[in-house]
Amino acid sequence: ACTRAVNNCFQYTAYFGVSTNLVNYLKVQLHSGSKAAANSVTNWQGTASITPLAAAFLADSFLGRYWTITVFLLISVAGYGVVTASASAALESAMLFYAGLYLVALGGALQPVLSSFGADQFDVEADEEERGRQSSFFNWFYLSINVGSLVGGTVLVWVQSAHGWRLGYGIPALLSVVAVALFLAGTGTYRRHQPPGGSPLTRIAQVVVAAARKCDVEPPADATLLHELDGEDGMSAILGSRRLAHTDQFRFLDKAAVETAGDKARPASPWRLCTVTQVEELKCVLRLLPVWACGIIFAAAYTQMTTTFILQGDTLDPRVGSFRVPAAVLTVFDTLSVMLWVPLYDRAVVPLARRLTGHRRGFTQLARMGVGFVILTLAMLAAGTLEVARRRIVARHGTYTDADGAAYVPMSIFWQVPQYVVVGAAEVFTFIGQMEFFYDQAPDAMRSVCSGLASAAFALGNYASSALVAVVVRATTSGGRPGWIPDDINDGHLDYFFWLLAMLCIGNFGAYLFVARWYSYKKTAD
Repeated sequence: ACTRAVNNCFQYTAYFGVSTNLVNYLKVQLHSGSKAAANSVTNWQGTASITPLAAAFLADSFLGRYWTITVFLLISVAGYGVVTASASAALESAMLFYAGLYLVALGGALQPVLSSFGADQFDVEADEEERGRQSSFFNWFYLSINVGSLVGGTVLVWVQSAHGWRLGYGIPALLSVVAVALFLAGTGTYRRHQPPGGSPLTRIAQVVVAAARKCDVEPPADATLLHELDGEDGMSAILGSRRLAHTDQFRFLDKAAVETAGDKARPASPWRLCTVTQVEELKCVLRLLPVWACGIIFAAAYTQMTTTFILQGDTLDPRVGSFRVPAAVLTVFDTLSVMLWVPLYDRAVVPLARRLTGHRRGFTQLARMGVGFVILTLAMLAAGTLEVARRRIVARHGTYTDADGAAYVPMSIFWQVPQYVVVGAAEVFTFIGQMEFFYDQAPDAMRSVCSGLASAAFALGNYASSALVAVVVRATTSGGRPGWIPDDINDGHLDYFFWLLAMLCIGNFGAYLFVARWYSYKKTAD
């Protein structure tokens, strides 16, 4: 598990070493305009958010997690190599750079596969202590991502600024090679390999088609009469997947497992007759979707850390002696908060919660995510409260202009630190909780794909945030008004936007409570 976390740290150090300062490379080296550069970065990040589902699908369906990780790590090495080569004066080429960049987006799409592969190494069915270690693994795995983000977004960006792009991109390329070498070096120590179970999309389609064909068939009251194929040691007919216990939710899908006289008269076809485990696979996915949907609003509020928080910080006094702190740099306090909260959660919060609740994990997975929902609401309230205070200072004292001609509100930028710290705490509860929840509650043969849902929710949250801003701007600028989020936020009402986000978070939490009460945890037949 430690090897996987270190490997992940190297990968994300390389990734953030390229992504953090990418917009400046496009503007300075490739001579893109500000808008074109920003759109290029957004398109690339969107691709990098979608490709994890492709990698996860290949892992669950055809290649298995080990070989998927190996292949995609090699693709990322090629991508970083091309990016580094294109950054040299002799080979500088926009086409070559973009080719390498999108290879990086493809090869780096491994978080759901790596986290699933790491969690696979714990024998939670045979050893209760291993279950606790698996839960801790997700905490430390996420911490490794944040360490990579911190080093890549600070040290490597400094290298690029001080020593040039060739070295600044060469270090990520070297780290990607180290990540491959480290992963392959541990091959002999990996205890468990989940075999690919075939296409989950095909199995889901078979259940839907079989149930539709038997729409007039009534499932039996006794679930033991439904069709099931028994494998060895409680395994199902799906390769590498344990048999799942029947559940009463989505009963109409049970029709696919009803064996009719026609099924007995002809050779069995999975498009006419499915096993209980295959039906329960689809039920598991359907139960996950409402939980996943609640994560979209959470992600939309979370992304304010890189948008409206920075707009707010741009107006505040950035001076520390003779040094000026860029507003975007304050995101480091979110990373530091995560790095503080992960060991605090693992070593202090969980043992205390375990004594209070009697639950082996301290919190149920759903409860852990719900706590994060509440904490993020507090972060939006903190941002709104700061904005009210900022606007009052503007009203009383206006702004002042420094020697460089920049106008600031006479209020230190470090008043923003609390909201970043609170966002970091919310991450530890919700984002890590999502990783563990989607892995644990997914069918055995669909764990990589279901783990990839968290990445998809984050991507959709970004789109939802953009859509919300567009709607707010359109609704609040009618009649010539400046609106809530004008170019000069001193003329707007960014506080109203934060209150809106807080209300959306509260409404989302209410919906989440309903979903959590309705949700039925997965059970295997044994």
